[in-house]
Amino acid sequence: MPENEQQNSSANTDTSAVKTSLLLVDDDPLILEGLGFMLRKQYKMITADSRPQALEKVHQADALPSLALIDLGLPPYPHKPDEGFALIRELLSLQPNMKVLVLSGQDNDVNIQHALTIGAVDFIAKPAEPDLLLARLQHHQRLHEVDQRRDAQKTVSIIGDSVAMQMVNDQISQFADSPFPVLIEGPSGTGKELVARALHENSIRSSEPYLAINCAAIAPDLLEAQLFGHAKGAFTGATQEHKGFFIEAGKGTLLLDEIGELPLALQGKLLRVIESGEFYRIGETREYHSQARIIAATNKVLQEEVRNDRFRNDLYHRLSILNIQLPALNMRGDDVFLLLNSFMESYADTVPPFVLDDGARELWQQYDYPGNVRELRNIVIRLGTKYPGKSVDKVQLSAELETQLSANSLAESATSVSDEMIAQQIRADEFDLDGLLSEIESRSIRIALELNDNNVSKAAKALKINRTTLYSRVQKLGSE
Repeated sequence: MPENEQQNSSANTDTSAVKTSLLLVDDDPLILEGLGFMLRKQYKMITADSRPQALEKVHQADALPSLALIDLGLPPYPHKPDEGFALIRELLSLQPNMKVLVLSGQDNDVNIQHALTIGAVDFIAKPAEPDLLLARLQHHQRLHEVDQRRDAQKTVSIIGDSVAMQMVNDQISQFADSPFPVLIEGPSGTGKELVARALHENSIRSSEPYLAINCAAIAPDLLEAQLFGHAKGAFTGATQEHKGFFIEAGKGTLLLDEIGELPLALQGKLLRVIESGEFYRIGETREYHSQARIIAATNKVLQEEVRNDRFRNDLYHRLSILNIQLPALNMRGDDVFLLLNSFMESYADTVPPFVLDDGARELWQQYDYPGNVRELRNIVIRLGTKYPGKSVDKVQLSAELETQLSANSLAESATSVSDEMIAQQIRADEFDLDGLLSEIESRSIRIALELNDNNVSKAAKALKINRTTLYSRVQKLGSE
C-alpha cells in the first residue's frame, strides 16, 4: 500500500503552480502504485484501497479533493459494485461539485448507467490507456473550474417556473430577512446549498459573510473545534488558536449542511447557540455570543431521525421554525428544459452546445431523473461532449439515461437474458437458483435504498413491499 501522497515533495515541480487534488481508490496495489506514480506529476494525490480508508483520508485532508478516480469493486466485496456506488454517493454528499470518475472492470451497461445516475461524471473501463485517462481527468478538471467560477459569482439565480419552484422562490423572499433559522430539506442533488445562498443574498445580511460547513465532511472529533473554535494548546495539534465558524460568520449567515450528520454530543451545544447565542471555544472559559443567522440543510427526513433517537427533538423544532421543502426534479415539469438551457450556457466555453430533436425532447421531459438536478447537469455535459453542435435523437439520449423498466418489461428482459444462461449452467451442473434470486434481491434493495437516500419507508414503497419485510430482508442479507 503506497504512502498517502497528499503531501508531495515539490522537488522537480513548479512550486508556483497549485496542483489540483485527486483521490485515487483501488484495491489493487499495482494500480495504486502505477497510477499514483503517473498522476502525481500533475495532481496532488490522496490514495486509498477501500471505501473506509478513502473517507478517513478525505476527512484528514486540508481540503476536499476536486477529482476522484475510483474502482467499483472494493473490499469487502471486490466482485460487486456496492462499495463503489456507496463511495460515489458519500463523496458527493461531502462535495457536490467533486468530479467523480469511475475506473473499473465491472463495466456492464447496468453498472455504467447507475454510476452516472448517482453522480459520477465519467466511466472508464479497465484497462485504460494512460493518455485517455489523463485526457478525461483534464477535461473534468476544467469543468470543476467552471463550477467554481460560477459558485463564486455574487448573484444567485434559482432556475424554475414550475409551481413547486415558485413556492420555493416565494419562501426565499418571505424568509430572507427573518432572524430565525431556516431548515432546507430535499433529496440529494436538488440544490439546497443554492437556496441557502439565495436566502443570504436576498437578506439585509448580504454584505456580511456567508459561510458553509458540511457536517459530514469533517471528522466528528474535529467538528466541534471547527464550529466553535479553540484556544492555542487546547488539544494535541492545536498549535494556534482557531476562531471557529460562529465567530467568523459575524453578523452574516452560517449554513450547516448535512445537519442530519451532526453528532448527538454537539446537538445540545448547537441548541444553546440557537436559543441564546452563547457558546464556548474549546480550552477557554470565556463566553462568546454568536450573531449569525443559521440555515440548516439535509437530505434526511429529520422527523424520522428524531423518532429513531438520532436527532434531538428540541433541536429539530428550533431549526424548523421556517422550513423550505425542495421538490425532486420529476415534480418540476418543464423546468427540465430551463435547466437544460441554463447548463448549456454555463458550460458553453468548455462543452459545445447541442439540440434535442422532438423524440429526445419528449424523453427529456418524461425521464424520472433519480439523481435530480445534479444528474441532469451531468447528462448535459456528456451529450455536449459526445455530440458537439449536433442534433441528439431519442436513441442517443436513451443511452445516457438509467433504464426505467416497468415490472412486466423487467420480467420479459430477465426471461430473454436468462434462458440461455440457465440452460448452460444446468447442463454444467453449476446452476444455483437461490444464489440468483438472492443476487437480484440484494441489488434491487440496494438500488431502492440509494435512490431514496436510505429512507427505508420510501424504499419499501418503491419495491412494493411492507416496511417490516424490507427490514427483515436487509438483516437477512447482511448476515449472509
